[in-house]
Amino acid sequence: MASSQGDASGFPCEELSPRKVALITGITGQDGSYLAEFLLEKGYEVHGIVRRSSSFNTGRIEHLYKNPQAHIEGNMKLHYGDLTDSTCLVKIINEVKPSEIYNLGAQSHVKISFDLAEYTADVDGVGTLRLLDAIKTCGLINSVKFYQASTSELFGKVQEIPQKETTPFYPRSPYGAAKLYAYWIVVNFREAYNLFAVNGILFNHESPRRDALHFIRSQCGGHALARPGR
Repeated sequence: MASSQGDASGFPCEELSPRKVALITGITGQDGSYLAEFLLEKGYEVHGIVRRSSSFNTGRIEHLYKNPQAHIEGNMKLHYGDLTDSTCLVKIINEVKPSEIYNLGAQSHVKISFDLAEYTADVDGVGTLRLLDAIKTCGLINSVKFYQASTSELFGKVQEIPQKETTPFYPRSPYGAAKLYAYWIVVNFREAYNLFAVNGILFNHESPRRDALHFIRSQCGGHALARPGR
């Protein structure tokens, strides 16, 4: 801890602020874009992992990231990577050395998960394991905090209403099953390695940034529900 009496120059010493560096998978999605915005406002250095494609999929973060070609804008930087590629995850985590990791990336469409069952399992389930393993490989077990975006699809065929943390899981889709593996592998790493790792079970939530393919947006046609006087 720095002395309160000052240094040799005569200027008072200040305690060093903790390093605030966040790595977000799924940063270009609905939740990832809002999270990046929130953390930047809090003074974080934000890094995001994006998949390589023929077109830039950065519409939700354009107001934060204005030069896709340069891959850097202020306190936010994007890295090409994929949850199916453990080598790139190790490389990115070793380079960034984040203090916090938010795993929001996923193939999150329930219906499509039946058509892409193996891919969904690889990204949503094993992809989470790859991230956790990368943390261990990079020697960050004791310094990083890990958040896993889990889902109400874990409950699937609900065993009780309303659900709570002790409600038994009963997933009914490849997506739900993959997320169930991710949930338990997070618990396993927390208990086996004393990693700060938590699951957040998210239910449906909407915003103007929600993918139009999802049910509520598709039913509403992307328009706000009619309200009296509006």
